[in-house]
Amino acid sequence: MSGSAFKAGVLSALATAALIFIAALAWAFASYNADGPVARSGDETVVVLRSGAGVAEIAGVLAEAGVIRSPTGFRIAAQLTGADRDLRAGEYRIESQASLAEVIQTLRTGDVARHFVTIPEGWSVAQAIDILNAEDVLTGEITEIPAEGSLMPDTYEVMRGESRQSVIDRMQAAQTALIEELWPTRAEGLPFSTPEQAVILASIVEKETGVAAERPRVAAVFVNRLRLGMRLESDPTIIYGITQGRPLGRGLRRSEIDRHTDWNTYQIAGLPPTPIANPGRPAIEAVLNPPTTRDLFFVADGSGGHAFAETYHQHLQNVARWRALEQEQGAAAAPAIAPPAGGTPAAPETPTPP
Repeated sequence: MSGSAFKAGVLSALATAALIFIAALAWAFASYNADGPVARSGDETVVVLRSGAGVAEIAGVLAEAGVIRSPTGFRIAAQLTGADRDLRAGEYRIESQASLAEVIQTLRTGDVARHFVTIPEGWSVAQAIDILNAEDVLTGEITEIPAEGSLMPDTYEVMRGESRQSVIDRMQAAQTALIEELWPTRAEGLPFSTPEQAVILASIVEKETGVAAERPRVAAVFVNRLRLGMRLESDPTIIYGITQGRPLGRGLRRSEIDRHTDWNTYQIAGLPPTPIANPGRPAIEAVLNPPTTRDLFFVADGSGGHAFAETYHQHLQNVARWRALEQEQGAAAAPAIAPPAGGTPAAPETPTPP
């Protein structure tokens, strides 16, 4: 074969290879941007990629979920685009018929589905467990029921498949860390000596008022009463003794106020044996550093807050005003210290003097 013929053959082969390469690139580009599989149900598919998963494992999860057609194609595309170094773990919602390019871009940006559970301040352990049991992205049973007051009220981000017990453990760890942070900052001369007692009192403050600005003054009332040896006379403690953390759904009866339980602070001296709810940070801070006041009483004032009094005579006047307001509104009369926080005022009763 002459040199010219050989050269022509080589050029022809190169041209053919170039055409094949261009065709392959065109096919790959078209496949990369073509519509993906139709979702097996609904308009999207949920996939969960574990932390530490490699490209091969991710490709397998996506293929098994029906999000991509070819694990091999995904691996090649991820390597060619450099995405194999950027794919992020988490839960993803992939739209039906998302292209390979869209799937890879979603995994690179970490546009994960996020789930949150909120435990409000002043909610009990029983209510917190109800919230977690109703969250369908969580799994398993709560095997260790936490002590009342041991959970940190907050909003927590959770992942699909996370166990309910692990969320409880996180809430307890957060509360423990908070107490360890705040306990050393307490004022001197408080009428309690342990962090556990502080949490008990904070839970009562939490249940007595839904007005954030009132928490310190409510805390001061209870601290003052403890110092003087007065009973706390807190309606929420009566309710806890009846329901163990569930809403009562009605006003208190005179017979319930008179009935002895370990939590009824109309009948027992000092603090009840356990918290009556999970207090938040502001309530704990309030009992650890209450303002200096001489207040010993408070009662609802009709505006959502409370009227405070230093003397029993002043308190009786505040109670009379509240009862008159309730009569105008056609509601039940008020208790001596305050209605249950967020609940229905208690049945008529005679205020207890100091």
